[in-house]
Amino acid sequence: MKVLIVGAGAVGLSVAKELTKSGHEVSIIDKKNTAMSVSSAPEASWHLADACEIPSLRSAGGEEADILVAATGDDKANLVVSLLAKTEFGIGRVIARVNNPKNEWLFTDNWGVDVTVSTPQIMTTLVEDAVADGRVTQVLKFHKSGASLWQASISEDAPIIGHTLKDISLPGDVIICAIVRDGVPVKADPDILINSDDHILLLAGEEAGDVQGIEGYFKAEPANNP
Repeated sequence: MKVLIVGAGAVGLSVAKELTKSGHEVSIIDKKNTAMSVSSAPEASWHLADACEIPSLRSAGGEEADILVAATGDDKANLVVSLLAKTEFGIGRVIARVNNPKNEWLFTDNWGVDVTVSTPQIMTTLVEDAVADGRVTQVLKFHKSGASLWQASISEDAPIIGHTLKDISLPGDVIICAIVRDGVPVKADPDILINSDDHILLLAGEEAGDVQGIEGYFKAEPANNP
């Protein structure tokens, strides 16, 4: 698979390293000379140029890329690059980084974006996941389909512990797609018993009901006052 990564900062470089390890063909483009850390990902093809310009994207492999990752720290640049990727090069999958949550509403298929990754949102999710207080948080938004991926952490005294997945009453257009148990994904069998250290992954369609409305299953029941 050929992947074009725009932005050689911490995010873009991290993605490049993982993809090259997996054997994918990766090109990185960044307009800053200081970002040209070629030795950090020597297997990748590096390009010093402005990705917001069509000739630069073309020379970096835009016409051959299967996926483009817009990973700069500038939301405006990520939007422009995403639009060019779709309209000028017809790249099949465009993944864009959102830096400011206030701008997330702009990152739609109108701008060529298929999937958004919000760094602040992911950090918030990781914090909430570490707390494991039963919250249901959104992880990813797939703008092309309108679907979204959610995760639920389960607090120690949650009422759902010891019950099965089929005991959870889900809102419309929402399914449980997997359980992560001890770091391993487990098939979402309706009869599987839920443990306190499980993490539940849910997929919600565009017309889904209130996903966070099911948090009551995963949160600890309030203690009764004497």
